[in-house]
Amino acid sequence: MKALITGASSGIGLDMARYLATKGFELILVARNKEKLEEIQEHLPTKVTIIVADLSNEQRVKDLYVLAKKENIDILINNAGLGDFGYLTDTDLNKDLELINTNIKAVHILTKHMVKDMEKRDTDTYILNVASSAAFQPGPLMSTYYATKSYVYQLTEALYYEEKKKKTKVHVSVLCPGPVETNFNNVAGVSFSVKPLKSTYVAKYAIDQMFKNKMLIIPGFKMKCAKFFSRFASDKSLLKTVYKIQKKKAS
Repeated sequence: MKALITGASSGIGLDMARYLATKGFELILVARNKEKLEEIQEHLPTKVTIIVADLSNEQRVKDLYVLAKKENIDILINNAGLGDFGYLTDTDLNKDLELINTNIKAVHILTKHMVKDMEKRDTDTYILNVASSAAFQPGPLMSTYYATKSYVYQLTEALYYEEKKKKTKVHVSVLCPGPVETNFNNVAGVSFSVKPLKSTYVAKYAIDQMFKNKMLIIPGFKMKCAKFFSRFASDKSLLKTVYKIQKKKAS
């Protein structure tokens, strides 16, 4: 069986690759960092194909799909993502668009194309889109990032239901972790205000839950509780709480 993982050079994507390798999956790993991908390819105990691609470029995403279509992918994991920090009026527009293209457009293109291919196969296949606990509310000071993750979360849950109604063998899941120990916070220019989960734990938990056909995957008891109790808070109180949390990240 074959799995394609974007954003696979570090963090959750890399740990998912390592875990699936122990299960004997062939891997197609996608990231922008060629050197890291080559190092991973050398050390994983399975067949690994690497593809160097910037998924903020729409044509590169479409080229990636053309390559993937030939491979009969059993698992698609859309993990690549970017973040940024600051007031919307202060962040760079080009960086905003790069974030939107990576977090939304690339996920949408790969998901839409590959689910069509998967539906035609009489075998169990899986799509795991990586969103975030940020998907559950708006996020002052990281407004673009939160909005993109909300898109991924809602798109994936809708697709899950559509595939159920069509009675296909395509199993769709969305991963919504809270803070995780990865390089993301360095790229986004923030530090976490609460203790993050280990990336290895999140990766294994997500893959195991995906194989159990879980629609919404939230690692960690605290984040499950936060998701549950947030439904009882007003929009304004959520905004105030999220702003305070984000403000701490800058300190």
